Amino acid sequence: MAGRVSFGSDLHTDVESPADEDGVHDSFCQLIEEQCYGRHDDGMEMTPLDPDLEDESRDDVVYLDGPARHWSESLSDAPQQTDNLIGERWSSDTLKVLSSMPSRTIGRSRGAIISQYYNRTMQLRRRRQSRPSIQHFPHSARPSIRGYGVETDGAGFQEEENKRERLVNNLQNLSVSDRVRMLRAMPLSLAEKKELRMLVLNKGEHSLSENQIPCCSQLKYYIINAVRHGWYSWLSLVSSLQLWQTALKCVSGRFGTGVLSYFVFLRTLLFFNIFLFLFTALFLAVPQAVLPPAQDTHTNNTSRRSSWGLEVLTGAGYFSDSVLYYGYYSNQTLQSGRRCSQSSNGTSCDAAFSYNMPLVYFFTIGAAFFITCIILVYSMSKSFGRSFRIDKSKGLLAIKVFSSWDYKVSKKSSVRLQRANIGTQLKELVAEVNRQELKSPLLQRVFRIFIHMLAWIMCLGSTLASVLGVYYFSEYMHKDLTSRVRSSSSDSLLKEASLLAVPVLVSSINLLLPGFFNAVAWMEEYDSPSVLNYVSISRNLLLKVSVLGVLCFHWLGRVAMDPQILGLQCWESFVGQELYRFLLMDFIFMLLDTFFGEFLWRLFSQKALKRKRKPVFDIARNVLELIYGQTLAWLGVLFSPLLPVVQIIKLLFLFYMKKVSLMMNCQVSGKPWRASQMTTIFITLLCFPSFLGAAVCVTYTMWTMKPSAGCGPFRGLKTMFQAGKLWVRDLALANPSLWWLESAHTYLVENPLFLFLSAAVFLIVIYFHSQVLDGQRKIIELLQEQIENEGEDKKFLIMRLQDIHERRRVRSPRRGQRDNEGSSFS
Repeated sequence: MAGRVSFGSDLHTDVESPADEDGVHDSFCQLIEEQCYGRHDDGMEMTPLDPDLEDESRDDVVYLDGPARHWSESLSDAPQQTDNLIGERWSSDTLKVLSSMPSRTIGRSRGAIISQYYNRTMQLRRRRQSRPSIQHFPHSARPSIRGYGVETDGAGFQEEENKRERLVNNLQNLSVSDRVRMLRAMPLSLAEKKELRMLVLNKGEHSLSENQIPCCSQLKYYIINAVRHGWYSWLSLVSSLQLWQTALKCVSGRFGTGVLSYFVFLRTLLFFNIFLFLFTALFLAVPQAVLPPAQDTHTNNTSRRSSWGLEVLTGAGYFSDSVLYYGYYSNQTLQSGRRCSQSSNGTSCDAAFSYNMPLVYFFTIGAAFFITCIILVYSMSKSFGRSFRIDKSKGLLAIKVFSSWDYKVSKKSSVRLQRANIGTQLKELVAEVNRQELKSPLLQRVFRIFIHMLAWIMCLGSTLASVLGVYYFSEYMHKDLTSRVRSSSSDSLLKEASLLAVPVLVSSINLLLPGFFNAVAWMEEYDSPSVLNYVSISRNLLLKVSVLGVLCFHWLGRVAMDPQILGLQCWESFVGQELYRFLLMDFIFMLLDTFFGEFLWRLFSQKALKRKRKPVFDIARNVLELIYGQTLAWLGVLFSPLLPVVQIIKLLFLFYMKKVSLMMNCQVSGKPWRASQMTTIFITLLCFPSFLGAAVCVTYTMWTMKPSAGCGPFRGLKTMFQAGKLWVRDLALANPSLWWLESAHTYLVENPLFLFLSAAVFLIVIYFHSQVLDGQRKIIELLQEQIENEGEDKKFLIMRLQDIHERRRVRSPRRGQRDNEGSSFS
């Protein structure tokens, strides 16, 4: 007894699909009906088995054994849970139903696809739409069961060719852009798409020769092709000109994404400093260098130079009276091309070029910080979107295995780089997939918590001791310098050398204390390398922030409050020289750390200890050193506008030095790990503790601190901020129609509420962006759960179908046997 099988799904979910579900369902129904009625007109019937097949316990169907089965068996001989749908011998009716399922036919049934897109091209020709809605058919990645001995009833080859011919005709009548969009969206292989395209082009050449094409159309075609080729060439050139692209690929291929994140972050800081240098040099240094101030406006005498060459280390001497420091800039309006004319009223002079240096200095520093803030917030928001998305390691592993190779790469060196890069990323993904959280006993967990608390107490205690040491030593050096000024000591060499004492102490702490943190972390025995890096970053960050806080208090609370005690005519230039010394000493101690901590340690370990082990690259310490140096550069922009030049030179040397030392002296971490969020964390730390702290210090200096009376562009003013106020007032007096500008300056610039509101807007933007990402993450998780549930439903239906078939097959031989017995008795 035959029974027609039909599947009807009435599934309702609470999750709102991001796509147009009605269109998707209509397209699926249309495609399924076309296959069912076009190619399976006889339907799927559960026909009874032949009674003569009594001896056969199962149908003679090819055994469906997928590659996943062999792969899982080759990995381990231990008994594992296998899918009950794999390794079954399905009946022919079940296989017919499976072959008719949409997930097994969409993208592989050429007849149905050609017919479907024939209808769509007809609609497109009628409506003349610019972009057809053909995105409802994603290319299925599930394995098809065609080719396993299953025969399906369908339309003949001639009908398919007719549909193909009609599709080619419709594609020929479309515009070029519509034709390209249609071919791209078709779920066919590249070979079939190329064949369709060639058929359309060949048919077009036969129907319309080149002589019949209008001249304007030919010219338009050539222009479009030339512009397209030029654009592609430009993109290729820009891609090849990316800074350190090959070096970064080498680092990523050998040491993984964790070490790569350090060098990418270093390149990001280099771009920030190049922007600062160009901005300050264009608006401040170049105009002042072209029109230098008079000799009597110099703060320090140029004859005060060090004969020992210490000015390179201290920043004093020759550099004191240069555009490098604040005190060199004039407080007057720079004028060039003065022309004087005689008249009855007297002599009148006007300038062809007028440049208000105090106003430009104020707004240049403010605009540089504002633009940097916008770039940082945008970079952090974009990095959050890339890093905190839903990406399961198993899915990324499959993507990396099957679709990560770039077949356009033909150069041997590029092939080796790509192979090493993919291999390292596969190791990281496999390690993340295989990483499991071990459940330890209660007593062991309590002991580990005690060890962690003890480690944090030791780290916080050492940090506090270092901060107190820096504070008391800076106070001592301040008093020593005061006594030297009062005693009028003539030993200039000792005086300049004493200026390096505090920078040397701080750089020594930054060099030695992170090593102590690493020893404490070794005692804690973290299982995850990523957790170890995050803990190290937090401890080093606490150290750097505390030391910088003490130094800012020393500069703004001691030096700037009473500069006459130190005999300073320009305390801003002195603070700029201090920042220069700290930046230079930091670079020198990083060189010493690379030489002694990596190179000599490798030689000692290999020659003396006879070990092949090399040191592992310390990501946390090196990244925090970069953030510390960048904070010094941002703090010094106000007091030394060209200080970013020193930071640029430092970063360039540092990149090549660290890269060479990494390749020679370091080894890959024993535990591979994927740094999926390291760059985001680095940008966040650069934005909030580093840039925000520097911006607060600079803003406090410009709004509250009194400038030096004998140097700089703000001499004679109560605060640096007053320069903008005076300019707005003079502008309003000269032009009464601009009276509103003074009010706007009072309420928007002078009022601190505007800055707080601006900061609040940036924080709200970041918060809403993170909330949107969190909502998208939850939707993706719900959709993934829905896909898994639908897969389970499909397995259940297939198992029920097979169970029904097995029961009917058992009943059929018994009924045949009873019929034979009845005929024998009769």
